[in-house]
Amino acid sequence: MPLDNISEIITTKPSDDPGAAGVSAGRSSEGQTKGILIVNADDWGRNHETTERISECILRGAISSTSAMVFMEDSERAATVAQERGIDAGLHLNLTTSFSAAQCSASLIDHQQRLAKYLLRSRLAQAIFHPGLTRSFEYVVSAQLDEYRRLYGRQPERIDGHHHMHLCANVLLGKLLPAGTIVRRNFSFLPGEKSLYNRLYRKAVDRMLARRHRLTDFFFSLPPLQPADRLQRMFSLARQSVVELETHPVKPEEYRFLAGGEIFRWAEGGAIAPRFLLKSKGSES
Repeated sequence: MPLDNISEIITTKPSDDPGAAGVSAGRSSEGQTKGILIVNADDWGRNHETTERISECILRGAISSTSAMVFMEDSERAATVAQERGIDAGLHLNLTTSFSAAQCSASLIDHQQRLAKYLLRSRLAQAIFHPGLTRSFEYVVSAQLDEYRRLYGRQPERIDGHHHMHLCANVLLGKLLPAGTIVRRNFSFLPGEKSLYNRLYRKAVDRMLARRHRLTDFFFSLPPLQPADRLQRMFSLARQSVVELETHPVKPEEYRFLAGGEIFRWAEGGAIAPRFLLKSKGSES
């Protein structure tokens, strides 16, 4: 569903039952839902605690998939766990948080530190192409793709970014992500949450992404401590569209929301996907 239609969908008056709004509109004539609710946990492999929190939520059925960091202290063990348990793990591209694995080369750390210094110095840096860092971007992205292939024995089928820096100008304009992969789009916002300029910029980036990659229809974060009507509308969209919810179970409030089962109340009437699923083009269910 095009991003242009978001205002029409989310301004529908919600029902009193959390997660129930939009059920009728999201069902085909055969009674099957058209939407998909993907709950994805970021930072798999960052450290032991993060991996264990995510793993527990996956075992409880509260999380569909995860995004794996490489060159971090728990990356090796996390990859083994993912393969043993059949956990759906994409690549969580990291350009901003220092690599912590013992085997990480000094050269790679140096190049990543240059990127982090640039990308974190201002909110606008992500949107500006830096020609002087072209080689560093290519090296750091390529090294993480290679390390993912080494750890997981395959090419990553989907990619997102730590601090969402996979959407920075150098990565997008440099076409550094393999064509055809599923790539995380920009955040989707409710009416009035962002300025017109901000929404237009994000829409332009998503259109650029869609030329080379597969995207979900909508993308939200899942901090549970927010107005109930916002949560309700986010979950309602999953009745008729492919919605990804980003989570960080290492955060206590998110862990309680997921592991404690609250998420199932909000997702009532629309099951959480068992892995990261995208509808085929032209599919109605």
